[in-house]
Amino acid sequence: MGLRFKLDENIPRNAETLLRDAGHNVQTVIEERLGGRPDIDVLDACLREARILVTLDLDFADIRINPPANHSGIWALRPPMQNVESILNLLRGALELSATEPTEKRLWVVEYGRVRIRG
Repeated sequence: MGLRFKLDENIPRNAETLLRDAGHNVQTVIEERLGGRPDIDVLDACLREARILVTLDLDFADIRINPPANHSGIWALRPPMQNVESILNLLRGALELSATEPTEKRLWVVEYGRVRIRG
């Protein structure tokens, strides 16, 4: 069974294709008309829908504001360069790790060569 993701507005459309092709259920912030809305609205939608938020926005990675127990999971991507291929490479690595590491109610900070997990 695949994971359930919501892609933030700063994630390229190619990521949606990558995740769907890997068998996951994907929705985007833009599809749900949440673009430009406050972070709490996006996280509330993710919690209601039991979706992991995938984002480049490091505000979501602040556990003082967004404790992992209060959301369905966040993958904060930290690519070495903000281009499509760097972002897709980080997602591929995170997907590989998700086969053995729980994602629910956890913050994953996904960087080149490592994933820091809190929660």
